[in-house]
Amino acid sequence: MGEGLGLAEDEVVALASELIRIDTTNTGDPDTLVGERKAAEWVAEKLSEVGYETTYVESGAKGRGNVIARLEGADRSRGALLVHGHLDVVPADASEWSVHPFSGAVQDGHVWGRGAVDMKDMVAMSLAIARHFKRANVTPPRDIVFAFLADEEAGGMFGAKWLVDNRPELFEGVTEAISEVGGFSITLKDDVRAYLVETAEKGIRWLKLRVKGTAGHGSMIHHDNAVAKLAAAVTKLDQHKWPLIMSPSVREFLDGISEITGLDFPDDDIEGSIGKLGNLSRMIGATIRDTANPTMLQAGYKANVIPSHAEATVDCRILPGREEAFDRELAELLGPDVEREWIGLPPVETTFDGTLVDAMTASIIAEDPGAKVLPYMLSGGTDAKSFQLLGIRNFGFAPLKLPADLDFSGLFHGVDERVPVDALKFGVRVLDRFLRNS
Repeated sequence: MGEGLGLAEDEVVALASELIRIDTTNTGDPDTLVGERKAAEWVAEKLSEVGYETTYVESGAKGRGNVIARLEGADRSRGALLVHGHLDVVPADASEWSVHPFSGAVQDGHVWGRGAVDMKDMVAMSLAIARHFKRANVTPPRDIVFAFLADEEAGGMFGAKWLVDNRPELFEGVTEAISEVGGFSITLKDDVRAYLVETAEKGIRWLKLRVKGTAGHGSMIHHDNAVAKLAAAVTKLDQHKWPLIMSPSVREFLDGISEITGLDFPDDDIEGSIGKLGNLSRMIGATIRDTANPTMLQAGYKANVIPSHAEATVDCRILPGREEAFDRELAELLGPDVEREWIGLPPVETTFDGTLVDAMTASIIAEDPGAKVLPYMLSGGTDAKSFQLLGIRNFGFAPLKLPADLDFSGLFHGVDERVPVDALKFGVRVLDRFLRNS
């Protein structure tokens, strides 16, 4: 363990709590979002007070703050490593929570609040390590770029995506990156833990469906009702079963689980056998098919008026390599009368090998002897989708040693989001080892 790391372990809890108390709710609506400026300025201050030169960027919209700092490494000829995290969080209804979602309460062995696992925990761990390295005069093997970003929860259009398109020089020389939703543990049997490193994630397509019809009085007979036609299209989409696809990341994950536990995942019952994974089955089960889930409907303005158009929003998640096939299948399913437009971000996939993976594995095992480290695919999305456009190889590695009974995947965007204090301190120790040897 690095010299003086105890201060960073203690500090990470306070950093996570303070950061949660800064409301950075991202509704996706410019009229109601809070913005990340206050949090970004707070991060910049924490970095500056230990000697970092920081770059603060408001990316195309007022208040959408991003902070980037670079720590020079011993070998400037090597590709740099990007450690990135987002500052925004999804909305939370305080009436549903046991504690106020922006209290940052430290109680019952946890830090509570919106963003505790998505992803102010990793932001706090990265910030604690960045500060520790400066205080201890640590020179890492290569440059480390720390980036604290806006707007991930709405696709990064004012965060990672904007920076990649408009300020790519901030990431000059970066070849690999780590960020959220990976490196966390699942307990399999007899206190044996597997730590899941994200090597792939599904693509995002937020799809708008529009149907036109003939407007008229609600009391009369109509055969061209936009609402009815849209409802039929949405129902057809909801009932459609997309083809089962076994991506390399998913197959390697299941093979690893089988080796550890003895569970079988036969090809003729993949879905049923994934159900044996308990709470994790929600996330893993969503990585063997594309999904298209209707989330919003909009039509009409008065009870007795048949509207001339209707619109639906569908959250589509697409497996790596499936984008063209998904589009063809969608067109065949909906037909020519349903207009389609979308914004989207591509899938991500890399292999589970190389010196960076070796460093991840070694840093985990040093803190949890006997642990297994496995790749997996994330059903959601991260800012890796944008950074891959710069040719950067991306991994999810925000290490947390979690209690066996914690439904970790259920905390993302959920009620009573919280992260164990011990897991934060574990993550600091792992990241310290990892970044010193990456």
